[in-house]
Amino acid sequence: MFDPLHPGESRRHAPATERHRAPILEVLRRVLPPQGLVLEVASGTGQHAVAFAEALPGVTWQPSAPDPDLRDSVRSWAAAAALTNLRDPLDLDAAAPDWPVRSADAVVCINMIHIAPWEAALGLFAGAARLLPTGGPLLLYGPFTRGGLHSATSNAAFDADLKARNPAWGVRDLDAVERAAAGFALAELVEMPANNLTVVLRRDEASLQGTDARPAAVRTDIPLRRVGTLPDFTGERTG
Repeated sequence: MFDPLHPGESRRHAPATERHRAPILEVLRRVLPPQGLVLEVASGTGQHAVAFAEALPGVTWQPSAPDPDLRDSVRSWAAAAALTNLRDPLDLDAAAPDWPVRSADAVVCINMIHIAPWEAALGLFAGAARLLPTGGPLLLYGPFTRGGLHSATSNAAFDADLKARNPAWGVRDLDAVERAAAGFALAELVEMPANNLTVVLRRDEASLQGTDARPAAVRTDIPLRRVGTLPDFTGERTG
């Protein structure tokens, strides 16, 4: 899925990462705690991990990936950056019932739940709920539908392509995400480039009660923001 940065090199490169990391960082600066451990689930190539650890020196960034080749890529990017607040990547499968980390102050997951089986999303919510303190944020980035509707025709085409490649993949509906995220409250939505959203969930014990009773309707009471650095990536579905 990711090409080597140079032939024969372990570092992988995802061009979309270079385009959308600035808008994501804008949200991270505002939402993440100023200090503590940030667990990134499904770190991909490691480009995000290096960029965010460098930009946020107060936090300790913990990358992870279940694929050994991607963990090698993360290590290669980290070695080149030589950052003291960037940890070695963990072998972490979001769907696994046990994770190799016991606590975190925030969890970040970028572009995973639509290119993984739904069980990975369920595992992400369960694992983050085990790790985070009350009020701790879980941030998701990617395309979402709302009330079953896509925000753009390019997202609908992307969804169809994902399902053609793997029927277990696909753009997730925001209402389904909220219902599945037991122990979390949907705190904020942020409009991002390329018709994506950043979804901010916060650990909330009270939300464990009555989750199944939530109406299947588009929520209108959640703050909706728009990042200030919103470039025009209309139609691009690689980011």
